Amino acid sequence: MNLMKINTEVFYSINGLSEDLSFLNQPMILIANYTLYFLILAIIIFLIMGKKNRMMVVSALLSVGIAVLLGRVAGLFHTNKQPFAELPNVNQLIEKAVDNSFPSDHTMIFFAVCFTIFLFKKPGRYLWMTLACLVGFARIWVGVHYPGDIVVAALLAMLSAFLLHVTLSKSRFRLLIRKKEIEMPTTKEKNV
Repeated sequence: MNLMKINTEVFYSINGLSEDLSFLNQPMILIANYTLYFLILAIIIFLIMGKKNRMMVVSALLSVGIAVLLGRVAGLFHTNKQPFAELPNVNQLIEKAVDNSFPSDHTMIFFAVCFTIFLFKKPGRYLWMTLACLVGFARIWVGVHYPGDIVVAALLAMLSAFLLHVTLSKSRFRLLIRKKEIEMPTTKEKNV
């Protein structure tokens, strides 16, 4: 069985839930379309909450940029249009322009930001990752992305966030060591 066939079968399984569990369609539409505004608001609140969150917010925004750039590169190697444009009998619940849906930009944004928060914050970290997963799932539910679009977007975003976090952590560690070296007199200075 090839990957596109698996991708399509999993898509139909999830998208088909919109008929079987139609009472969840409205919440899924809200999650797929409007949680981006919640994410923007959360970033603004983190900024307002103080200096300790600035590094996290900057890291999250840089992670989004890196993930989207990686996503564009990935899109050069593989393309597919949205499922509603390629497949019959798709339950398309939201309007979406037809273009290359691989990987999902929405999902990359959420996973880059939420995984950055996961790396920086202990309390509530799993709620942020649950939100990112829910957004990706909702994008399939409403018929605008294949599961492969979501999985690759999530992986690229988490990789971007992780590499940036490691790089910034090492940079901060080096800055702290240099600061300590400047503050602490050397043995020769003590003897003088």
